[in-house]
This record gives sequence, C-alpha cells and structure tokens, in this order.
Amino acid sequence: MYFKEALSRKHTVGCFWLSLGSVALAEFAVDGGAEAVVFDAQHGLWQCDNLESAIGQVRNHLIALVRVADCTRFDISQALDAGAEGVIVPLIETAEQAALAVEWSHYPPGGSRSGGGVRPLRDFATYREHADRTTVTALMIETRRGLDNVADIVRTPGLDMIFIGTGDLSLSLGLKMDDPGLEKAIQDIRDTCDGANIGCGIFTSGIEQAMKRRQQGYCLVVLSDDISANRSIYKGKSNEFRTE
Repeated sequence: MYFKEALSRKHTVGCFWLSLGSVALAEFAVDGGAEAVVFDAQHGLWQCDNLESAIGQVRNHLIALVRVADCTRFDISQALDAGAEGVIVPLIETAEQAALAVEWSHYPPGGSRSGGGVRPLRDFATYREHADRTTVTALMIETRRGLDNVADIVRTPGLDMIFIGTGDLSLSLGLKMDDPGLEKAIQDIRDTCDGANIGCGIFTSGIEQAMKRRQQGYCLVVLSDDISANRSIYKGKSNEFRTE
C-alpha cells in the first residue's frame, strides 16, 4: 500500500523510526513485518550512501519515508532521489515555507524538483509517472510559531499531511510532556487538520501511545525507534544478569 492510499483510506500507519544509520536494522524492520519506516536524516546518523542503501533494501516491501535535515531543496531532493516515497520536513513555521517544501517535492508543472538521481535515471519516464502519483509531502509542526500559523499552513496546495513533533513542541512552548497545555496544543493542530481535510500524524514514544493515538484517528504513529529499543534491551539484559 502506498502512503497516499493509506491517507485516502484514513488508515493509521504504524512506523519504526530509524536513527542509527544501520542498513541491517532497516532489513530487520522488513523481516518484522513493519508497514513503514522513517529514516531520520535530521537527528540521525544517515548519510547519502547508507540512506540510499537502506531505502533500496526496504522500498519494495514497505513505506519508506525520510525526515529530512532541513526545509531545503537539496535535502528534499536527496531523500526522494534515494527512493523515498515521501519526505517529512521539520520545523515548518509559515505558509511560505510550506509552499516551498511542496514545490521542491514535485516535478514541473506542479513543482520545481530537478530531474536526476541514480535510481530515477535508470528509467526516468517510468519513475516520474510513479512519483507524480505517489510522492508524499508531510510538514512538521513543532514550534510555537508553527502552531500559531497552522491554519495558514494546512491550506498549502499539494500538502499531504501534518506531522506533530511532540518533543520540540513541548520545548518551544516551555511545557512538560505530560502538561495538559501541550495536549491542548496537539488537539488544536489536529482539529485544524480535520477542518482542512488534511491527514495528521504524531510522534509517539512507543506502542502504548501509538495505539492511543490510532484510536484518536491519527494517520501516522511511531511504534518504536531504534535508539530506545536497543537501549532498553541492553539495559534490561544487564540488569537481569546482575540480579541473578
């Protein structure tokens, strides 16, 4: 299933968030039956070569998205040229930024994406037809300014989804993660997306939060991330060994 199809069906996609730059862990996600992975090129260890390798391993089996490093033409193009189905663009605060992110994600006449890249150029005509149908642009709302401007941002033509970055939003608002004020801000973003008929995803810290947000109708949630998963396993096994 392509992500655009999931969005049109109001289907909640559960993803694994990968930051460690390990192609092997991306393969494990496939083996584990993952529906989607997000490669974190903003805060993770992904570089052009290992990102392209990892996407090549998984893109025929699941939805491959990249959280790009920044809202730039280069970062968006690099992720899509590597074979990603879509991009999640961080720190969007204005409608002008939103419009540029969408423009850079699509080929003319709907955008201004440059034609190139190792994978696209193997058969560019076929790739372009596929990309025109399936490429997803998701924008992150994760600052006070983005929250203030979300009503304008969601009206961006060609926008597919808003993704709420709960951690940075809490930092920007000066609120703890369990503060009711943060939940109100999250709900305000969600309500604005619903009013504009735009999908809304949200970063979740694990399976319990992911299931809760699925019940609330969010379209993309995080089931686990590779940093937390590996850390908890190592810590748990070390503690288990010490207590024997």
